[in-house]
Amino acid sequence: MNTIVTCIDGSAISEDVCRAAAWVSQRVQAPLKLLHILEKETTQQESLSGNLVFGAREQLLKQMTELDEARAKLAIEHGKQLLDGAAHLAAECGAVDVEQQQRHGTVVDTLMELQDDMRVLVLGRQGEAHQSLDHALGSNLEALIRGIHRPILVTVPGFKIPSSFMVAYDGSDNSEKALQAYANSPLLAGLPCHLVMVGHKDTLHETQFHAAAQYLQQQGFDVTSAHLEGDVQPTLAAYQRQHGIDLMVMGAYGHSRIRQFFVGSNTRKMVSQSDIPLLLLR
Repeated sequence: MNTIVTCIDGSAISEDVCRAAAWVSQRVQAPLKLLHILEKETTQQESLSGNLVFGAREQLLKQMTELDEARAKLAIEHGKQLLDGAAHLAAECGAVDVEQQQRHGTVVDTLMELQDDMRVLVLGRQGEAHQSLDHALGSNLEALIRGIHRPILVTVPGFKIPSSFMVAYDGSDNSEKALQAYANSPLLAGLPCHLVMVGHKDTLHETQFHAAAQYLQQQGFDVTSAHLEGDVQPTLAAYQRQHGIDLMVMGAYGHSRIRQFFVGSNTRKMVSQSDIPLLLLR
């Protein structure tokens, strides 16, 4: 469980994904695996040729098979070129031990298979199919957030190396586990931290919040804490913009209102509306 994994495709965000993955690799000193996944396209050979006479049908199927084979070879070659370019960029950005790999299958199934050896998964918010849509959410992303039990860094267009990070904290068990994870990881070491809680104005949560801030300070972080009121997503977004924060960190599943971000339509809302990368921890 020591490899940084990311997927490279032909989307405009691929360079930002590559830079983000290289940053993670360099910070935690872990090898980077660049994946290009070739998903099988469904063909309509039978439906297109089913009403033809036998000889014509055979000839058409042959031509379509040859066309499919040519397309497959081009897709493989295109993928290799994408990987070569990504590997060169990742090395320039300081990535450690860059590996290239092509795989056949679906994105979700492939990454699920690889997660046992995965330390962090780095993904772009939009893949090739959604790159023309501003703030669109890639079709595979929600499934991966639900299914991958490893940290996921979801990056956005215009990635830059974070100079600070913000923690969305709610006092839940998962929030506490996430706190332990990032506080003891080299990924965020040395970066100023903004610890933010929205709502929960009761004695128990106040105590947990102050304890979390104290723990981060003991781990060497420069901590700014803010306990705010309002709707969670817009309140967090406004705080992020006000303080020029580069990265948001949060537990992907909790037991409070923050949990709602990652269930159903709220997952799409949180990830799609963010203007900065999100590090999601399970």
